[in-house]
Amino acid sequence: MDNNKIFNHFQTGIRGAETNYYTVTEGWGEHPFRAHPPVHFGASRREREKVTSLMSYKDATLPLQARVQSLLAQMTTEEKIGQLVQPFGWKMFTKNEDGSITLTEAFKQDVREGRIGALYAALRADPWTEVTLETGLSPREGAEALNTIQRYAIEHSRLGIPIMFGEECSHGHMAIGATVYPVPLLAASTWNPELYERMCAAVALETRSQGGVATYSPVLDIVRDPRWGRTEETYGEDPHLAAELAVAAVRGLQGESLAAPDRVIATLKHFAGYGASEGGRNGAPVHMGLRELHEVDLHPFRKAVEAGAASVMTAYNEIDGIPCTSNDYLLDEVLRKQWGFDGFVITDASAMNMLMQDHGHNVVETGEQATAISLAAGIDLEMSGYMFSRYLPAALEQGLVSPEQLDQAAGRVLEMKFKLGLFDRPYVDPQVAADVIHSPSHIELAREVAREGIILLKNDSQRLPLDATAAGRIAVIGPNANKPYNQLGDYTSPQPAGKIVTPLEGIRAYLVAAGHGKDVLYAPGCRIKDGSLEGIPYALEVAAQADTIVLVLGGSSARDFGEGTIDLRTGQSLVHESEESDMESGEGIDRVDLTLAGAQLELFRQLQGLGKPLIVVYINGRPVAEPHIDEQADAIIEAWYPGQEGGHALAEILFGDVNPSGRLTLSIPRHVGQLPVYYNARATRGKRYLEMDLTPAYPFGYGLSYTHFEYSEPAIESATIALSSITNSATQADQAILTTVSIQITNSGQRAGHEVVQLYITDIVASTTRPAKQLKAFQKIHLHPGESQHITFPITAEHLEMVNQALNRTIEPGTFRIQLGPNSAEGKTITFTVTPG
Repeated sequence: MDNNKIFNHFQTGIRGAETNYYTVTEGWGEHPFRAHPPVHFGASRREREKVTSLMSYKDATLPLQARVQSLLAQMTTEEKIGQLVQPFGWKMFTKNEDGSITLTEAFKQDVREGRIGALYAALRADPWTEVTLETGLSPREGAEALNTIQRYAIEHSRLGIPIMFGEECSHGHMAIGATVYPVPLLAASTWNPELYERMCAAVALETRSQGGVATYSPVLDIVRDPRWGRTEETYGEDPHLAAELAVAAVRGLQGESLAAPDRVIATLKHFAGYGASEGGRNGAPVHMGLRELHEVDLHPFRKAVEAGAASVMTAYNEIDGIPCTSNDYLLDEVLRKQWGFDGFVITDASAMNMLMQDHGHNVVETGEQATAISLAAGIDLEMSGYMFSRYLPAALEQGLVSPEQLDQAAGRVLEMKFKLGLFDRPYVDPQVAADVIHSPSHIELAREVAREGIILLKNDSQRLPLDATAAGRIAVIGPNANKPYNQLGDYTSPQPAGKIVTPLEGIRAYLVAAGHGKDVLYAPGCRIKDGSLEGIPYALEVAAQADTIVLVLGGSSARDFGEGTIDLRTGQSLVHESEESDMESGEGIDRVDLTLAGAQLELFRQLQGLGKPLIVVYINGRPVAEPHIDEQADAIIEAWYPGQEGGHALAEILFGDVNPSGRLTLSIPRHVGQLPVYYNARATRGKRYLEMDLTPAYPFGYGLSYTHFEYSEPAIESATIALSSITNSATQADQAILTTVSIQITNSGQRAGHEVVQLYITDIVASTTRPAKQLKAFQKIHLHPGESQHITFPITAEHLEMVNQALNRTIEPGTFRIQLGPNSAEGKTITFTVTPG
């Protein structure tokens, strides 16, 4: 809309009865624009031209920065601070009996005074928010609620600035009714970035359809100690794999345009080093040099920024004594100057509080100082908004913060709101939310991800797959066999009965559909953490009647949803108000060990004594180190937290309809004392302890199939590369192909299946100590029995780069070894040389 058209609107506008302002509707959507200052009938031409100029931020045809600067110039200091504040959204309203909402008076006042720019998790439902299935909002009601909030913000704030709604979407929108996908650790185990991109796109659609425009994912932390409770939220231990999935997540969430009605902002977290904390404790200090930080932990962040990620969240931890929330080297020098990031930076909840004396990091004495060093470092938005709203005004008055710093942060937030199209299309269609959320295609996608991510770790005597006809009676035993919430990750909303398919339900449904209708027996045996043995006799009694035992063990990230506990003698649910949660994984739930909690190992030992085929299924959020089970179980499946369709996917794998193709994205140790045990460690780590060597029980990249794949000897196009032919710039030259390596894969078994062909590179001699090997490429292929496929991998400059002592990415001359194989511990090798000339 041009300025003449705006001027005509003012000439023919309708004067507001209460405000004496003109209301403009055509071209602006549903909401009125309240001019500032007010324009009365009979105003002079100069006054009208001034208002036309002031209104230019509403003109979608103007350049983005022109709109931002036009709006910023009209804002008061309090309104600018308000744009940096993101309170908890679920506290801003109450639900009425008819499903509508009533806004709180405190929220209304904050809006009128310009003190809110964004809301965190307005639709989040879980025990923390105290939002239940009964008190929460359906998909349609959620969309209507966010429209109500948005409309009030636009119509009752002085400048009509829309609110930016941020939602949790780690493995599905954390709102009632949304599809619950497998956790990122399982999604990564698919080794299928294209599939993961589709999953992220589906999550974005469900979230945006209700009005959410930003999500606090993906989690790009590299896991160094899996005792850490948030391991389930990550992609594992490898920076290259994490980078590939990070790029897929950004593409799936953000698409081509943030203004699209099915896309949301991707927020990269936690920046940085969060997965390398001391002792695997959440938010603990990180002891890491800058060179390793750049080469490992920052790598997936850099690749995601290059892919266009619009937001970054700082981590709680410190690195070498510098808290990430106030680390100007990370947030300004690296993120913005070196990488060219042009989005906004948000804190994690209460991270800024931790900077103060007696709150954690203790690097400043006052709240004013905490806000000042955070803003100066590059923070633009505060989750919770507690510190900015309370202390930033005084920090400005004291001269700790400059007006220019405030304008910079507020401008970045406003710029993102324009990019999202919130000024032009602030509302959503509730019918779309009702149609797309938990649609049949999304349910099937959840099952597809689970199918490809579940990992077969052991299969002695080809015990699996089971023959539905010959397997006889099956007993499904274990604390995770039939607890719906235990199939899901930490960031999960309340679920209605029947939505989550447990292993027991999946197996029963499969056999009924197959026409066998066998009676599947069940007993819980024990609980996750409780050491009581009272349920084991009943489990033995049930298992004794079966021909095959499927034992479902592991962990739980289930918050206390009131699901109740289980009668260990009958398997029936018992609800007790004082129930101790089974949660042993998730945010803030870190462990000193990786063994099974409670009486689970004893349950295995006693079932083993029956002498029947015993198949163990782990459902959990971190690796399990149980050597006795590794040795004695007939088959072992790692299912992580497989999501709402996990029970169906597991049954399809158990009975052979699906050939397992998941591969580990972190190493599973034999003993917790081996930690850290990641595959890409340096040779200087040593060889062994007194009791055992350093090899894991299952290496990174490992996973079995129901068929067998043979690898030919690899071939390389050119075994010599001249260093002078390589341009060491940090952008497009990284992708220039220097040579290629190829190999032929043959399915020599009797079943069709997927193989994940993995390429590792070793820099044999370098000026700094190097990892024993590093994943640099992979490809997931599907082959029928007897079929072969010739795979070619390009070798680019980026594959050969290292970060030197000056923190520059460079390539040094020398010999490199390539390993091509099914996992990090085995494969065929070939070498090539980079010469100085």
